[in-house]
Amino acid sequence: MRILWIKTELLHPIDKGGKIRTYQMLRSLVRQHEVTYLCLDDGSPSSEDRRNASEYCTRLVTVPFHPAEKGSASFFLDLLKNVFSSLPYAVSRYRSQLLKERVADLAPKHDLVICDFLFPSYAVPAGLQVPTVLFQHNVEARIWERRASVPQNLIRRAYMREQWRRMRRFEGKECRRLDHVVAVSTADADFFRNEYGVSSVSDVPTGVDLEYFTPHASRPKDNPELIFVGSMDWLPNEDGVCRFSEQVLGRVRQQVPNVRLTIVGRTPGPAVRKLAEQDSAIQVTGTVPDVRPYLERGAVFVVPLRIGGGTRLKIYEAMAMGIPIVSTTIGAEGLPVRHEEHLLIADAPEEQAAAIVRLLQNPRLASELAGNALKLVREHGSWDSVASCFLDNCRAARAVNVRAQRTISHEIVG
Repeated sequence: MRILWIKTELLHPIDKGGKIRTYQMLRSLVRQHEVTYLCLDDGSPSSEDRRNASEYCTRLVTVPFHPAEKGSASFFLDLLKNVFSSLPYAVSRYRSQLLKERVADLAPKHDLVICDFLFPSYAVPAGLQVPTVLFQHNVEARIWERRASVPQNLIRRAYMREQWRRMRRFEGKECRRLDHVVAVSTADADFFRNEYGVSSVSDVPTGVDLEYFTPHASRPKDNPELIFVGSMDWLPNEDGVCRFSEQVLGRVRQQVPNVRLTIVGRTPGPAVRKLAEQDSAIQVTGTVPDVRPYLERGAVFVVPLRIGGGTRLKIYEAMAMGIPIVSTTIGAEGLPVRHEEHLLIADAPEEQAAAIVRLLQNPRLASELAGNALKLVREHGSWDSVASCFLDNCRAARAVNVRAQRTISHEIVG
């Protein structure tokens, strides 16, 4: 099959969940299929990043793109202009006429067009004779809705609510416009079906690199270290760790005085760096070459998210490394995990603290949960199986498109 895969960026460096999922799936697909990877290029990828594209595609096609740098005068001017637009800023930021032209040129030469994430979907023209699939790693509107519900000043809340309304309109329209939607959980698929009226939608499970993420050493004893892993330039992660540090860590410290928190992830902002400045028991690493040493030495992996969507790949990585997990409901959303069997789920600050203390003080329970979680990902979490499921869904979309084209041709002839 000849696949045209559209995304807003190159995959290397592979430093966030969406890139990881796409990279691992494409690595499996490119072994048997011809994949043209089309993306925007803002000039930041290195020559090595471009060479590494051969790991996940047959052919790389890039489109020059120069968005305003975040925090610059041009960036704030774009935000001001967006006030008068019907599009959410997260979408308008990636608009490129050249990308639309490249899609229109390349699509007819392929058997399938896959739009990876919502943001480049505007570049997929209507009426293509080629089946189109929108690969949704989360429900974007739900993320913005949750952002708007977080306590904040009135101006920021009004802005978030308007962005949420725009995102909901745009996302619903695009999900219905393309031939098929692939979600990353049954919960997200149900949302697209029930809230947006999408008739052709399916979902794929979450995966993990089981050869890379595997425990090699016994977990250290008497090391009450909590680990959080995630891209720190993503608002839900920043919000989660800040709230955790302010409202949960102190409660844990009351019963486990020597508890520590290590926050691992790229591009920590001022709010996150300040946590380490104010509390010597908190370490903020920034980008690290390998997260596995942190997962191996930690006592509990924490996922304190209260904003988000899709599924958290980091939970599967922690499960594969055999570290016990405490997560919020939103943090574990969409994953086939059960409270008290694979992890502990707790939402309120006092509940999160109690769950963490429980694992720190009960090694037997911690080991049992971690063992159950490890078994689950080893049996159901391979990326090859995820890619195979994804391709089956895409073939179904092709069949729908072919039937639709035949119907149109019949109506025209008739």
